[in-house]
Amino acid sequence: MRENVKFILGPILFFICIFMLPETVFETFSSRAAVGTVTWMASWWIIPPVDFAVTAFLPIAINAIVPMSDMSAVISNYASETILLLLGASILTVSWEETGLDKRIAARFLSFVGGNLRQQLVFWFLLSASLSAVLPNAVVCATITPIAVSMLRFIGEGNISTSHKGSLILLAIVYAAGVGGLATPLGGAMNLVTVDYLQQITGQEYSYFSWVYRFFPIMIVLVLSNILYLIFCCNKQDDLGGSKQYYINTYKNLPSMLKCEKISLMLFVCATLLSFIRPLYQKYIPGLKPAYIFVIAAILSFFIKKENGEPLLKWKKAEKKIIWDLIYVFAGGFAVGTLINNSGAANALGKYVASLGLTGGFLTVVIIIIITIALSNLTSNTATAAVAIPVVISIIQGVGLNPIPYIYIASIGVNLSYMFPTSIRAIPVGYGLEPQYMLKHGIRLTIMAIALMSLSAYVLLKYWPAFSTT
Repeated sequence: MRENVKFILGPILFFICIFMLPETVFETFSSRAAVGTVTWMASWWIIPPVDFAVTAFLPIAINAIVPMSDMSAVISNYASETILLLLGASILTVSWEETGLDKRIAARFLSFVGGNLRQQLVFWFLLSASLSAVLPNAVVCATITPIAVSMLRFIGEGNISTSHKGSLILLAIVYAAGVGGLATPLGGAMNLVTVDYLQQITGQEYSYFSWVYRFFPIMIVLVLSNILYLIFCCNKQDDLGGSKQYYINTYKNLPSMLKCEKISLMLFVCATLLSFIRPLYQKYIPGLKPAYIFVIAAILSFFIKKENGEPLLKWKKAEKKIIWDLIYVFAGGFAVGTLINNSGAANALGKYVASLGLTGGFLTVVIIIIITIALSNLTSNTATAAVAIPVVISIIQGVGLNPIPYIYIASIGVNLSYMFPTSIRAIPVGYGLEPQYMLKHGIRLTIMAIALMSLSAYVLLKYWPAFSTT
């Protein structure tokens, strides 16, 4: 009986959205159906009647019956560049397990940081945030998460769904990847969308240093508040089962690296490094994007030979260990985002905000933060930027104010999303993190972020003249 209730809850919510959402806001049937699809998927991810990956295919099934978008646009999400990146990274980490490299990496990281859970959370958060400041957050999350999972398996916390410690560490990584992306324009395509609008308004080339300078106070508040939240979620004495010295000794006692281990590690490091330095060769090899780099590295991993001459990886073995849930949940999140945008639901919400008669004060700041965070939870950060930034510009110019600081404020919300397994937040879910766990912490962090960012942004708007210039 309970499973039946879980099953029918999603369709019930879908029809409630279709027939009860105000037509004055969501004028078209397809826009209401898109919101209903998001609600249906969210309910099935939070109280799952089926596996998460099955829910991820709902956008295709529902769109076939209730057309909301061109189907090819929906399906393309299931074979996007990011999906290929995740597949390539997943294959590479399968080779770690086959060589024993995963245990070596785990012992090394534990010997470096120690077993205290709070120290681990700070370490993974700062590492992910720093990298995502200059790399796409999907690349950061896809490469850092399997390293952390290898460490957790090594200490017996590999079942993430039942491990509070493991779940917190994966949350630290994915949240940091989102937060860190705000630090520089290189943190993601959503920031480049913002830069493009800034250049259109000013008619001048935008200085990336200007972005770093303007957002530095915001980044301090975000990083400290997120770390403090994660730290308070665990006890001071919580650890991962051993002292720092214990893991140092464990690492020293490991046998020398085998040739196949070295090659497996080299492939992953090279793929990550080439993704990092892409601006240096982009002009000469424009097609060599991070996704394709990881696919090439994954192909090469099948040519690694063990010491006895046998192939390290064969597809029949690898396909059983690839984390398919991760790939399809990620794709499903992007697909439902496509429905939200192509159905007109996102634009409808933007028009509604524009009709509220905002005057540019504190209430305006709060609403901009709330709407952009809400949209970035439902669709991709880049799509949110593309929808939200022009709406914000039209609202602020309509009341005769300088739109530049409000564009910055909108960019804050565009980069922050904590609650649902859409976009990069699908990655830890693919490794076993329960969506209910993410939602529980995500709601708290979202409320905290709205309060802190609204206040911080308003203070900068009111008292820091530099925030109003480029």
